[in-house]
Amino acid sequence: MQALMTEELAEGLPPLYATEGEGDPVALVHYFSCLNGWDWYLTEYDPETGEAFGLVRGFETEWGYFSIHEMEQLNCSRGFNAVERDEHFEPTRASALEGRR
Repeated sequence: MQALMTEELAEGLPPLYATEGEGDPVALVHYFSCLNGWDWYLTEYDPETGEAFGLVRGFETEWGYFSIHEMEQLNCSRGFNAVERDEHFEPTRASALEGRR
């Protein structure tokens, strides 16, 4: 199964609250689910807790927290990747993502 978060990737991510004052932060990692069509665009990450913050596009498009560890557990419990990391995603300003579907 694909690793949703690697040590190398985690080392380059801003910690939680690091981009809090930015008006248009950069989404650095994109996760998606083929099961429900949701997207998560990570802007900050805490490697100790697995907690992430970013733009979430699900029922609504909103900023919020999500758990990479919970996504990984979901993948393991299902035996397939319910959530995947977009390995071809290029860092993108949030303003360019908010209206995109």
